[in-house]
Amino acid sequence: MSARRYTVVIADRSNGVMRHLTLNLRATVLGCAGVLALPILMGLGAKWSAQAEVDQLRASNSMLQLENGSYRAATGELTSQIQSLETVINDLGVRAQLDPVQARAMQKLPAVVKARASGGASAMAEIAAAAISSPENTFGVLRDLLHGLESRLSYVRRDVERREALAGATPSIWPAHGWLTGTFGGRSDPFTGEPGFHQGLDISTDRGQPVFATADGTIRSAAFTGEYGNLIVVDHGFGLMTRYGHLSAFATKPGQVVKRGAVIGYVGATGRATGSHLHYEILANGQLINPLRILTQPAQPTDH
Repeated sequence: MSARRYTVVIADRSNGVMRHLTLNLRATVLGCAGVLALPILMGLGAKWSAQAEVDQLRASNSMLQLENGSYRAATGELTSQIQSLETVINDLGVRAQLDPVQARAMQKLPAVVKARASGGASAMAEIAAAAISSPENTFGVLRDLLHGLESRLSYVRRDVERREALAGATPSIWPAHGWLTGTFGGRSDPFTGEPGFHQGLDISTDRGQPVFATADGTIRSAAFTGEYGNLIVVDHGFGLMTRYGHLSAFATKPGQVVKRGAVIGYVGATGRATGSHLHYEILANGQLINPLRILTQPAQPTDH
């Protein structure tokens, strides 16, 4: 069916000229509809564009919130690690401060004994400097630094613990209260008068007076041993041992762990002794050393 056509006559009254305008109904309707729909379509397009931008902004906002949450979590973790490291550093600082008298006694120990306590420091590889271009890199570098500090602190902690152990194992107090009547080194034999070598100290005092462990350790033996009479041997670790001879009685048993100052026996005159006294020796890696090198309290004079 052919489209309907309409003719519009336009007349000019002034001169009587008439013009004819033929219109196609379908085309006219479609054209009017297009003109009317154009603003609507433009409005819908603007709306859709704005909605897309809003959705994009919302997505960006959500991503930023997630990143901020991650940064907050990372910051909290780093803060917690830093606080933990500060606590460890403060604790190690306090523990590293030995009693000055005890420290002096340790310094006088043979080098081979002190070497046993210094486990040797393993150098940690230094973190190479890197350009920090983003927060992620910043947190990464900080984590590496903290891990490096934790590693170093573990070595420091180990060294402090070994230093504390050596301080506890250093025989530094006098083993009995009395008078120093025999020193380390050459002397005349009290029984024969011939030249001899005295292996330790003799501290004269009344029978039954307590004998003290001069450092932390473990009782290796407590038994009658030839010329020493009743003898206690204490193993302090790090190659250090002490001997306590001529005892009248024991106050400890083999295998018992003792602390510095603990009573381990009592003064007597058993074995090869001319009178009631304590014979005391210190050995480092099996070699006798002069106890006066590391005893930290003054001996009482022999003419007391």
